[in-house]
Amino acid sequence: MQKILVIGLGKVGSLVGTLLSKKFSVTGVDKTQPAVALPFPVLPGDITNPDFLDQTLAGFDAVVSCMPYNLNLPIAQKACQNGIHYFDLTEDVATTAAIREMAKESRSVLAPQCGLAPGFIGIVGMDLAKRFTKLRDIELRVGALPRYPNGLMGYSFTWSPAGVVNEYINDAEVIHNGVRKMVPSLEGVEMINIEGQEFEAFITSGGLGTMCETLEGKLDTLNYKTIRYPGHCSLMRFMLYELCLKDKRELIEQILTEAKPPVQQDVVYVYAVVEGWKENRLEREEFYKAYHPIDIDGQHWRAISWTTAASIASVVEMVADGVLPDKGFIRQEDILLKDFLQTQNGAFFN
Repeated sequence: MQKILVIGLGKVGSLVGTLLSKKFSVTGVDKTQPAVALPFPVLPGDITNPDFLDQTLAGFDAVVSCMPYNLNLPIAQKACQNGIHYFDLTEDVATTAAIREMAKESRSVLAPQCGLAPGFIGIVGMDLAKRFTKLRDIELRVGALPRYPNGLMGYSFTWSPAGVVNEYINDAEVIHNGVRKMVPSLEGVEMINIEGQEFEAFITSGGLGTMCETLEGKLDTLNYKTIRYPGHCSLMRFMLYELCLKDKRELIEQILTEAKPPVQQDVVYVYAVVEGWKENRLEREEFYKAYHPIDIDGQHWRAISWTTAASIASVVEMVADGVLPDKGFIRQEDILLKDFLQTQNGAFFN
């Protein structure tokens, strides 16, 4: 794998291309010219045009989609048809299911869900789980938040508003009382205290990727919850359900983006808890990290941007280096944390 096409050069896509360009020959694609100069060539064009997409993919070994969840499937289909490795950041369950079906006959790697959650959090969770003889509970939590919040919502949209709303509206897969099931998002609110700061966490869709299927029948509880400042969940429920905006996604995305624009100083919390038995002893293992903005090549990058970009770039590296398979569907929970951290981009997480 040498030539990589990165589609979508927003905040995350620009950094994905920048990180990969240190090891691969990268070309970017976007409808508009990126806001800052990038260390790789950029092609203007609209990938929703099938002819343009076909022409652009020709000659590349891999494509990384940093597009909104609803635009990923056609790119994955074209990549699969042409034997090109495919990677994306989607949290969308339906998109992943369709890509997984394609992967059964694929000549190349199809690896969706390579971001933070789903993605890195699943790799961390399975690393903890492998330390046990028998599992009882796995609880995974991630939050991307403004470091200095204001207002009742305590939030800013440093991540795709479309993706956030999608996670809040769609049902989520969990294992509860040993049974794999679907439950509503924005439910199961719990309080979490991290280093003296109080947060809330609640169910959102997509964060577990394929873990429920992988671990079905092996534990009592498995769930993923999003971390927010207290009060956020009830406000989102009010907006989506009492104001009946859940079926007007474009409108609610516009409202939220204009009300809560991105901040420069954010923080990403990654918190995983696994309980189970080691031989005959009931024990608990935890992973906790707070990631802050960093400078890369002299440029400031938000925590949510670099953690997401470095996650997907690490998976690309592992496929290129032969650490991961060279065809078929890649589940995030099959990636070893030690292999992830040993990549050039995974080292950012140490």
